[in-house]
Amino acid sequence: MNERKIIHVVAAVIKKGNLILATQRGYGDFKGMWEFPGGKIEDGEDKKEALKREIKEELNASINIEDELCTVNYAYPDFDLIMDAFMCTLNDDKLDKVYHNDTELEHEDYKWLTTQNIEEVEWLPADIEIVNKLKTNQR
Repeated sequence: MNERKIIHVVAAVIKKGNLILATQRGYGDFKGMWEFPGGKIEDGEDKKEALKREIKEELNASINIEDELCTVNYAYPDFDLIMDAFMCTLNDDKLDKVYHNDTELEHEDYKWLTTQNIEEVEWLPADIEIVNKLKTNQR
């Protein structure tokens, strides 16, 4: 029996006032769906180091990590995802579209949403748990 692959990632819930950043995936199986930016933790990195590196790589932005929001465990068809989400703020308002593997954009688009209109985009399945937490917490 094959062991299921486990992927451990970090995600940034970036706030600006009452707005929350959503990014539209620009590549892969879930291209066009929306997610909180972030990515895989590399060997030897702690979660916060990984998150700062991923946001720099994906959005060419610098963040301040405030606190951990939640951990999502989600079973996709091909792997199990563990996603640690952190509340963050931008150190400045600069966000850039960055290329993934020099071919497709990491994110096709991004939007600032409120907890009232956060469901107007189609979120990746694992990110829906974070969306629901944000709506109930009204943080």
